[in-house]
Amino acid sequence: MPIAVTMPALSPTMEEGTLARWLKREGDAVSPGDVIAEIETDKATMEVEAVDEGVLGRIVVPEGTEGVKVNATIAWLLEEGEDASTLPADGGESAAPAAEPAPAASEPEAPLQPESAPAVEAPAARAPAPEAPVAGPAPAPGEDGRIAASPLARRMATQAGLDLAAIAGSGPHGRVVKRDIEQALAAGAPVAEAPAAPAPAAAPAAAPVRPAVAASGPEDREIPHSNVRKVIARRLSEADRDVPQIYLSVDMEIDRLLAARKDINEALDGPNGKRAKVSVNDMAIKAAALALRQVPAVNAQWTDTAIVQLGAVDVSVAVAYEGGLITPIIFDADSKGLAQIANEMKDLAGRAREGRLKPEEYQGGSFTVSNLGMYGVGNFTSIVNPPQAAILAVGAGAQKVVVRDGEMAVATVMTCTLTCDHRVIDGALGAQWLQAFKGFVERPLSMLA
Repeated sequence: MPIAVTMPALSPTMEEGTLARWLKREGDAVSPGDVIAEIETDKATMEVEAVDEGVLGRIVVPEGTEGVKVNATIAWLLEEGEDASTLPADGGESAAPAAEPAPAASEPEAPLQPESAPAVEAPAARAPAPEAPVAGPAPAPGEDGRIAASPLARRMATQAGLDLAAIAGSGPHGRVVKRDIEQALAAGAPVAEAPAAPAPAAAPAAAPVRPAVAASGPEDREIPHSNVRKVIARRLSEADRDVPQIYLSVDMEIDRLLAARKDINEALDGPNGKRAKVSVNDMAIKAAALALRQVPAVNAQWTDTAIVQLGAVDVSVAVAYEGGLITPIIFDADSKGLAQIANEMKDLAGRAREGRLKPEEYQGGSFTVSNLGMYGVGNFTSIVNPPQAAILAVGAGAQKVVVRDGEMAVATVMTCTLTCDHRVIDGALGAQWLQAFKGFVERPLSMLA
């Protein structure tokens, strides 16, 4: 009997995803291990491999479809000797998200920013662009007069003012998909004639009237939430609502740390060739890991039945990319040298921005370091990322006047703020950890011992 291909759960937080692209077509032979599709998850775009052998008999969810629930049927495989007559009568179409209803004539659909807009698109490892579809006749309307198009393609066409009836669809059964809209835009497809807008009602005399914007001026736009942004919003809202958090800040002098960093980087430029430069952030990761080993009660998590004190010191590091945030992990950071941490961070951050991290490289971690110092931010607070119990916000170093032995002097001062889950870490415990961290930062040679 036909085998259902379902939307896989590619991360623990994944509840739905976008079927970005089919790499197999209906009628293609499929073997176990073959990459059949690309799925956009809440973190990145990942390849989906077939686990069964057969022929791709029917694609249920067209590429470009958003909001496909985990375990929903996305396609059917035919086993040897089977044909299309053995497929379910409804083709499993009910497993895919329902197509958007046609907008009423009096209520035109609000324009939305295409999903491919750079401001919101999650970075992903990009596959080579698919070949342009062979030019053909425009898709014929269905029985209800509606052109067959994916919801994403329909919104993109509305935003760009394109006439769907004039665009040849390359999806199953001539369905217009995202790729067709992008190619139509690149080719300069004709713009659909917009209906005349009704005249606006006159504003009350007493109400201030906003001056009309010139036709060439900027317009308001809606940016659809990416899967990454949805997950960030949900998790941080839950943390801010459910986790009682306290904030502890401390200033520390980093002149000796900066001098040590310079010496270390000069040493790394030796005869063995250039390696990744050690950054202040790398040294903060190392200092945080050593402080966690020295004050292990902070390296813990809250559960409903107990506080779990973790054995390994795995430091998550916040990495920002266009449209989102991800936290790759330096595992066993307390036992690694600064040069190794620098090399690992360079690799992890680069692949994070390209969407090529493996789930095990960003899931877990016992503590997080978030650094905005490179942006000139002197002081900020972060939100705990459960089940972790603490996160350190590292600010920029700045020259300030300090008092030493009753005399004024100038030093480079950095402010760090520790956010704690108060259920796990009391104020005194958090302050103890900050003092240990400050000790390693202000005496950097102790990190090399």
